[in-house]
Amino acid sequence: MDAPEPLIILSPGRSYSSVVTAMLGQHPQMYGLPETHLFLCRTIREWWLHFGSNVHSHGLLRAVAQIVTGRQTGLNIELARTWIWSRLNCQTNDVFAELSQQVYPRILIDKSPYAVHRIEQLKRFSKILPTSRFIHLTRHPSGYCRSVLNLFRELRPFFANPSALATVLNSWQSVFNGIVDRNAQPPLLDPQFEWYRQHSAILRFLAGIPSERQMRLHGEDVLSNPYYQLRRIAQWMGLRSDEPAVRQMTHPERSPFACFGPANAFGGGDPNFFRQPLLRPTKPYAQSLEGALSWRGDGIGFSPDVKRLARHLDYR
Repeated sequence: MDAPEPLIILSPGRSYSSVVTAMLGQHPQMYGLPETHLFLCRTIREWWLHFGSNVHSHGLLRAVAQIVTGRQTGLNIELARTWIWSRLNCQTNDVFAELSQQVYPRILIDKSPYAVHRIEQLKRFSKILPTSRFIHLTRHPSGYCRSVLNLFRELRPFFANPSALATVLNSWQSVFNGIVDRNAQPPLLDPQFEWYRQHSAILRFLAGIPSERQMRLHGEDVLSNPYYQLRRIAQWMGLRSDEPAVRQMTHPERSPFACFGPANAFGGGDPNFFRQPLLRPTKPYAQSLEGALSWRGDGIGFSPDVKRLARHLDYR
Protein backbone atom coordinates (compact mmCIF):
# COMPACT_ATOMS: atom_id res chain seq x y z
CA MET A 1 0.00 0.00 0.00
CA ASP A 2 1.24 3.47 -0.86
CA ALA A 3 1.21 6.02 1.96
CA PRO A 4 -0.37 9.37 1.08
CA GLU A 5 2.00 12.20 0.22
CA PRO A 6 2.95 14.27 3.27
CA LEU A 7 2.21 17.86 4.11
CA ILE A 8 5.37 19.97 4.51
CA ILE A 9 5.36 23.12 6.64
CA LEU A 10 7.89 25.63 5.32
CA SER A 11 8.70 28.29 7.87
CA PRO A 12 11.58 29.90 9.72
CA GLY A 13 11.81 29.11 13.40
CA ARG A 14 9.80 31.25 15.81
CA SER A 15 6.87 31.40 13.37
CA TYR A 16 4.24 29.27 15.15
CA SER A 17 5.23 26.10 13.28
CA SER A 18 5.23 23.93 16.42
CA VAL A 19 1.70 24.81 17.49
CA VAL A 20 0.35 24.73 13.91
CA THR A 21 1.89 21.29 13.25
CA ALA A 22 0.52 19.96 16.54
CA MET A 23 -2.95 21.31 15.75
CA LEU A 24 -3.05 19.85 12.26
CA GLY A 25 -1.68 16.59 13.63
CA GLN A 26 -4.79 16.19 15.78
CA HIS A 27 -6.98 15.95 12.68
CA PRO A 28 -8.18 12.33 12.45
CA GLN A 29 -6.56 12.00 9.02
CA MET A 30 -3.17 13.61 9.79
CA TYR A 31 -0.17 12.97 12.03
CA GLY A 32 2.17 15.79 13.07
CA LEU A 33 5.83 15.00 13.62
CA PRO A 34 8.36 16.80 15.80
CA GLU A 35 11.40 18.28 14.08
CA THR A 36 13.10 15.24 12.52
CA HIS A 37 15.48 17.11 10.17
CA LEU A 38 15.35 14.05 7.92
CA PHE A 39 15.18 15.96 4.67
CA LEU A 40 18.28 18.00 5.45
CA CYS A 41 20.37 14.95 4.56
CA ARG A 42 20.47 12.36 1.78
CA THR A 43 21.26 9.30 3.90
CA ILE A 44 20.72 8.27 7.52
CA ARG A 45 24.50 8.00 7.89
CA GLU A 46 24.82 11.65 6.90
CA TRP A 47 21.96 12.55 9.26
CA TRP A 48 23.71 10.68 12.08
CA LEU A 49 26.98 12.54 11.48
CA HIS A 50 25.21 15.91 11.60
CA PHE A 51 22.65 15.29 14.35
CA GLY A 52 23.15 11.93 16.04
CA SER A 53 25.07 13.26 19.02
CA ASN A 54 23.24 16.53 19.66
CA VAL A 55 19.82 17.89 20.58
CA HIS A 56 18.77 18.00 16.93
CA SER A 57 18.43 14.20 16.99
CA HIS A 58 15.68 14.34 19.61
CA GLY A 59 12.78 14.90 17.23
CA LEU A 60 13.47 11.81 15.12
CA LEU A 61 14.24 9.72 18.19
CA ARG A 62 10.93 10.70 19.76
CA ALA A 63 9.03 10.14 16.50
CA VAL A 64 10.48 6.65 16.03
CA ALA A 65 9.93 5.76 19.70
CA GLN A 66 6.28 6.87 19.56
CA ILE A 67 5.39 5.52 16.11
CA VAL A 68 7.36 2.26 16.15
CA THR A 69 7.33 1.28 19.84
CA GLY A 70 4.26 3.19 21.05
CA ARG A 71 5.96 5.06 23.92
CA GLN A 72 8.59 7.71 24.64
CA THR A 73 10.28 6.40 27.77
CA GLY A 74 14.04 6.53 28.15
CA LEU A 75 14.25 2.85 27.23
CA ASN A 76 12.09 3.33 24.14
CA ILE A 77 14.30 6.22 23.04
CA GLU A 78 17.30 3.87 23.18
CA LEU A 79 15.34 1.32 21.14
CA ALA A 80 14.62 4.09 18.64
CA ARG A 81 18.31 4.94 18.51
CA THR A 82 19.08 1.31 17.65
CA TRP A 83 16.32 1.33 15.01
CA ILE A 84 17.87 4.39 13.37
CA TRP A 85 21.41 3.01 13.67
CA SER A 86 20.37 -0.17 11.88
CA ARG A 87 19.35 1.97 8.89
CA LEU A 88 22.57 3.95 8.45
CA ASN A 89 22.84 2.82 4.83
CA CYS A 90 19.26 3.83 4.01
CA GLN A 91 18.12 6.97 2.24
CA THR A 92 16.37 9.42 4.56
CA ASN A 93 13.30 9.40 2.33
CA ASP A 94 13.10 5.60 2.73
CA VAL A 95 13.00 5.99 6.52
CA PHE A 96 10.36 8.69 6.17
CA ALA A 97 8.37 6.29 3.98
CA GLU A 98 8.63 3.62 6.71
CA LEU A 99 7.20 6.03 9.26
CA SER A 100 4.46 6.97 6.77
CA GLN A 101 3.48 3.32 6.44
CA GLN A 102 3.37 2.98 10.23
CA VAL A 103 0.76 5.77 10.58
CA TYR A 104 -1.15 4.86 7.37
CA PRO A 105 -3.74 5.98 6.33
CA ARG A 106 -2.99 9.22 8.20
CA ILE A 107 -0.92 11.87 6.41
CA LEU A 108 2.45 12.75 7.93
CA ILE A 109 3.17 16.42 8.57
CA ASP A 110 6.84 17.38 8.53
CA LYS A 111 8.34 20.68 9.57
CA SER A 112 12.04 21.36 9.67
CA PRO A 113 12.79 25.08 10.14
CA TYR A 114 16.46 24.60 9.25
CA ALA A 115 15.50 23.41 5.78
CA VAL A 116 14.67 26.99 4.79
CA HIS A 117 18.24 28.13 5.44
CA ARG A 118 19.42 26.70 2.13
CA ILE A 119 17.65 26.60 -1.22
CA GLU A 120 19.42 23.28 -2.00
CA GLN A 121 17.71 21.70 1.00
CA LEU A 122 14.34 23.01 -0.10
CA LYS A 123 14.85 21.60 -3.57
CA ARG A 124 15.30 18.16 -2.00
CA PHE A 125 11.58 18.17 -1.20
CA SER A 126 10.51 18.43 -4.84
CA LYS A 127 12.95 15.69 -5.85
CA ILE A 128 11.93 13.07 -3.32
CA LEU A 129 8.33 14.17 -2.63
CA PRO A 130 7.20 15.30 -6.08
CA THR A 131 3.46 15.47 -5.30
CA SER A 132 3.49 16.62 -1.67
CA ARG A 133 1.66 19.72 -0.47
CA PHE A 134 3.31 22.73 1.14
CA ILE A 135 2.13 25.34 3.60
CA HIS A 136 4.21 28.51 3.65
CA LEU A 137 3.73 29.63 7.25
CA THR A 138 4.61 33.26 7.92
CA ARG A 139 4.90 35.69 10.79
CA HIS A 140 5.11 39.48 10.71
CA PRO A 141 8.81 40.48 10.73
CA SER A 142 8.26 42.53 13.88
CA GLY A 143 6.80 39.60 15.82
CA TYR A 144 9.42 37.25 14.40
CA CYS A 145 12.32 39.48 15.42
CA ARG A 146 11.00 40.03 18.93
CA SER A 147 10.47 36.29 19.40
CA VAL A 148 13.99 35.40 18.23
CA LEU A 149 15.56 38.04 20.46
CA ASN A 150 13.47 37.02 23.47
CA LEU A 151 14.64 33.43 23.03
CA PHE A 152 18.23 34.59 22.64
CA ARG A 153 18.04 36.55 25.90
CA GLU A 154 16.53 33.49 27.62
CA LEU A 155 19.34 31.22 26.43
CA ARG A 156 22.18 33.75 26.62
CA PRO A 157 23.58 32.31 29.90
CA PHE A 158 24.33 29.07 28.03
CA PHE A 159 26.48 30.98 25.52
CA ALA A 160 28.89 32.52 28.03
CA ASN A 161 31.80 30.85 26.26
CA PRO A 162 32.83 32.97 23.20
CA SER A 163 33.23 29.82 21.13
CA ALA A 164 29.70 28.66 21.98
CA LEU A 165 28.31 32.10 21.16
CA ALA A 166 30.08 32.15 17.80
CA THR A 167 28.66 28.72 17.00
CA VAL A 168 25.02 29.63 17.67
CA LEU A 169 25.35 32.87 15.70
CA ASN A 170 26.95 31.27 12.65
CA SER A 171 25.73 27.66 12.40
CA TRP A 172 22.92 26.84 9.97
CA GLN A 173 21.67 24.44 12.65
CA SER A 174 20.82 27.38 14.91
CA VAL A 175 17.72 29.60 14.97
CA PHE A 176 20.14 32.46 15.72
CA ASN A 177 22.17 31.91 12.57
CA GLY A 178 22.84 35.20 10.77
CA ILE A 179 21.02 37.54 13.18
CA VAL A 180 24.05 39.83 13.63
CA ASP A 181 23.93 42.99 11.51
CA ARG A 182 27.64 43.40 10.79
CA ASN A 183 27.04 46.58 8.77
CA ALA A 184 26.07 48.38 11.96
CA GLN A 185 28.83 50.05 13.97
CA PRO A 186 29.24 48.37 16.32
CA PRO A 187 27.56 45.15 15.04
CA LEU A 188 24.25 44.43 16.73
CA LEU A 189 21.52 41.78 16.82
CA ASP A 190 18.79 42.29 14.25
CA PRO A 191 16.93 39.19 12.91
CA GLN A 192 15.13 41.08 10.12
CA PHE A 193 17.70 40.07 7.52
CA GLU A 194 17.34 36.38 8.37
CA TRP A 195 13.55 36.77 8.11
CA TYR A 196 14.07 38.22 4.64
CA ARG A 197 16.59 35.60 3.50
CA GLN A 198 14.57 32.61 4.64
CA HIS A 199 11.22 33.75 3.24
CA SER A 200 12.92 34.71 -0.02
CA ALA A 201 14.31 31.16 -0.28
CA ILE A 202 10.86 29.69 0.38
CA LEU A 203 9.27 31.86 -2.30
CA ARG A 204 11.95 30.94 -4.85
CA PHE A 205 11.34 27.27 -4.14
CA LEU A 206 7.56 27.52 -4.27
CA ALA A 207 7.73 29.35 -7.61
CA GLY A 208 8.36 25.91 -9.13
CA ILE A 209 5.50 24.18 -7.28
CA PRO A 210 1.98 24.09 -8.83
CA SER A 211 -0.32 26.58 -7.12
CA GLU A 212 -2.84 23.91 -6.14
CA ARG A 213 -0.20 22.18 -4.02
CA GLN A 214 0.74 25.19 -1.93
CA MET A 215 -0.96 27.48 0.58
CA ARG A 216 0.29 30.59 2.33
CA LEU A 217 -0.83 31.02 5.90
CA HIS A 218 -0.27 33.79 8.44
CA GLY A 219 0.50 32.18 11.78
CA GLU A 220 -1.22 35.11 13.48
CA ASP A 221 -4.46 34.28 11.64
CA VAL A 222 -4.43 30.70 12.92
CA LEU A 223 -4.16 31.89 16.52
CA SER A 224 -6.75 34.65 16.18
CA ASN A 225 -9.35 32.66 14.21
CA PRO A 226 -8.42 28.97 14.57
CA TYR A 227 -11.74 27.37 13.59
CA TYR A 228 -11.96 29.21 10.28
CA GLN A 229 -8.30 28.72 9.34
CA LEU A 230 -8.12 25.06 10.36
CA ARG A 231 -11.29 24.25 8.42
CA ARG A 232 -9.86 26.06 5.39
CA ILE A 233 -6.69 23.94 5.55
CA ALA A 234 -8.65 20.69 5.86
CA GLN A 235 -10.80 21.61 2.87
CA TRP A 236 -7.73 22.47 0.81
CA MET A 237 -6.23 19.10 1.75
CA GLY A 238 -9.45 17.32 0.70
CA LEU A 239 -9.93 16.00 4.23
CA ARG A 240 -12.79 16.06 6.70
CA SER A 241 -13.78 19.60 7.66
CA ASP A 242 -16.78 18.81 9.86
CA GLU A 243 -17.15 20.25 13.35
CA PRO A 244 -15.73 17.24 15.27
CA ALA A 245 -12.61 17.12 13.06
CA VAL A 246 -11.98 20.85 13.37
CA ARG A 247 -12.59 20.77 17.12
CA GLN A 248 -9.98 18.05 17.51
CA MET A 249 -7.43 20.33 15.84
CA THR A 250 -7.94 23.00 18.49
CA HIS A 251 -6.24 20.72 21.02
CA PRO A 252 -2.52 20.74 20.16
CA GLU A 253 -1.78 19.69 23.75
CA ARG A 254 -3.04 16.20 22.86
CA SER A 255 -0.14 15.60 20.51
CA PRO A 256 2.31 13.02 21.92
CA PHE A 257 5.03 15.58 21.09
CA ALA A 258 3.42 18.55 22.88
CA CYS A 259 5.76 18.27 25.85
CA PHE A 260 9.39 17.72 26.70
CA GLY A 261 10.59 14.19 26.08
CA PRO A 262 12.56 11.95 28.44
CA ALA A 263 16.03 13.00 29.56
CA ASN A 264 17.79 11.26 26.66
CA ALA A 265 15.58 13.02 24.05
CA PHE A 266 13.94 16.01 25.72
CA GLY A 267 13.80 18.28 22.66
CA GLY A 268 12.45 18.07 19.13
CA GLY A 269 10.75 21.44 18.84
CA ASP A 270 10.05 24.79 20.44
CA PRO A 271 10.67 24.71 24.22
CA ASN A 272 8.12 27.48 24.74
CA PHE A 273 5.48 25.33 23.07
CA PHE A 274 6.46 22.34 25.22
CA ARG A 275 5.92 24.47 28.34
CA GLN A 276 2.52 25.81 27.23
CA PRO A 277 1.02 23.63 24.48
CA LEU A 278 -2.59 24.73 24.96
CA LEU A 279 -4.14 26.78 22.17
CA ARG A 280 -4.87 30.27 23.46
CA PRO A 281 -6.74 32.16 20.75
CA THR A 282 -5.38 35.69 20.62
CA LYS A 283 -6.79 38.90 19.24
CA PRO A 284 -4.85 40.44 16.35
CA TYR A 285 -2.54 43.19 17.56
CA ALA A 286 -1.05 46.08 15.64
CA GLN A 287 2.39 45.50 14.13
CA SER A 288 3.95 48.07 11.85
CA LEU A 289 6.59 47.99 9.18
CA GLU A 290 7.33 51.67 9.79
CA GLY A 291 9.40 53.49 12.38
CA ALA A 292 12.58 52.77 14.33
CA LEU A 293 13.12 49.26 15.66
CA SER A 294 13.19 49.11 19.45
CA TRP A 295 15.74 46.29 19.55
CA ARG A 296 18.36 48.21 17.55
CA GLY A 297 18.67 51.43 19.52
CA ASP A 298 20.17 53.34 16.58
CA GLY A 299 16.95 54.73 15.08
CA ILE A 300 17.01 52.43 12.04
CA GLY A 301 13.87 50.63 10.89
CA PHE A 302 13.14 47.73 8.56
CA SER A 303 15.13 47.76 5.35
CA PRO A 304 13.34 48.55 2.06
CA ASP A 305 13.78 44.91 0.98
CA VAL A 306 12.17 43.60 4.18
CA LYS A 307 9.24 46.01 3.81
CA ARG A 308 8.74 45.05 0.18
CA LEU A 309 8.71 41.33 0.93
CA ALA A 310 6.49 41.76 4.00
CA ARG A 311 3.92 43.64 1.89
CA HIS A 312 4.11 40.89 -0.73
CA LEU A 313 3.18 38.50 2.10
CA ASP A 314 0.21 40.77 2.95
CA TYR A 315 1.70 42.37 6.04
CA ARG A 316 1.51 46.08 6.68
